[in-house]
Amino acid sequence: MENKTLKVAELFAGVGGFRLGLEKSNFKVVWSNQWEPSTKMQHASMVYEARFGKENHSNQDIATVPTDEIPDHDLLCGGFPCQDYSVATTLHNSKGLKGKKGVLWWSIHRILEEKKNKPKYLFLENVDRLLKSPAKQRGRDFAVMLQSLNELGYAVEWRVINAAEYGMPQRRRRVFFIGYHKSTELYKKLQKADKIDWLTKEGTIANAFPVNNTNSIQEIELKGDLVEITNNFNKNGKLSPFQNTGLLIKGKVYTTKTEPNYNGKRTVLADVLQNGEVTPEFFIDEKDKEKWEYLKGAKTIERKSPDGFVYKYSEGGMIYPDALDNASRTIITGEGGKSPSRFKHVVATDRGLRRLTPIELERLNMFPDNHTKLEGISDTKRAFFMGNALVVGVIEKIGQELYKQINQFEYA
Repeated sequence: MENKTLKVAELFAGVGGFRLGLEKSNFKVVWSNQWEPSTKMQHASMVYEARFGKENHSNQDIATVPTDEIPDHDLLCGGFPCQDYSVATTLHNSKGLKGKKGVLWWSIHRILEEKKNKPKYLFLENVDRLLKSPAKQRGRDFAVMLQSLNELGYAVEWRVINAAEYGMPQRRRRVFFIGYHKSTELYKKLQKADKIDWLTKEGTIANAFPVNNTNSIQEIELKGDLVEITNNFNKNGKLSPFQNTGLLIKGKVYTTKTEPNYNGKRTVLADVLQNGEVTPEFFIDEKDKEKWEYLKGAKTIERKSPDGFVYKYSEGGMIYPDALDNASRTIITGEGGKSPSRFKHVVATDRGLRRLTPIELERLNMFPDNHTKLEGISDTKRAFFMGNALVVGVIEKIGQELYKQINQFEYA
């Protein structure tokens, strides 16, 4: 069965970064959901529909979407928000092991739990902080997530990837996970594999994003149900046991630290700049220059804690203007708008200092130019989308490799 098209459900779809990356291989999104809880206008969903059509796109709170309204799919993907996962138990019903209301991980969990034909593969993304949160019990949230997938019959591999370390235009670190259901050939292959070899040579992510060999691997046994993990995992640990690379299979976690191995072409900030006409509103006003310099500079500020304790808060200087011969810093959601800021990008051009345009921000995430351009969507909103988006090139490469592995082993 050569080149079967694999069906995808895309959750927390934003403006469609997963879809852009996956559909470069033989994946097809058959259902998507995007819902912004705090706003009346559903801007990201509007952009998504404008680019990909309204068909099979849901713009309602995922927690309220019945599972049977979601068509069967081979791959479930999404960048779910990182929140506190802690599990609540309900006394009268021991199966009522569900996390806090509004925590979106549990929507993924519910779909996987309730689907009769479970998706065979998962492809998820989060901020790398997930591996070490919360501060009082480092790694607990990730342990809860891994154990919940383990109970649902999935093996999971993960890696923290900084896109720039593989030649992409932005230094954006995110953790990516691939899940394999126990009914798949890839699950069986992973079970038999030498775990170090899988993480550094044979696995899906290792093939997409090569790493240098590592020889040490830590093993962690996930003990107990989700409540026990919530209460006890790494109780007094100062550090998370989870390294930047790892896998879970049958309740056992294998984790190690890897370094990227990449010698190819590198894209830098200068490569994405629009050299043609950039309109005047992106240029920094003379009267604001001092404010920009102050915010970008090193300083020590006296602050007062809520209980009246006075302390000094120091921050180092930012490279200002931003270096053009390196990949850009991470785009944040507050990147748009004229007001001076410590975190917004500023570049020096022959016409003076200016902020980045929406097209440049799209390019830093490897989106097509003007992907987010739509009537009624401001430049500030477009910048916000990119602060929330992922680097499409990472999704594309992992997607290609996953497709190759599935095609090779499932349909052989």
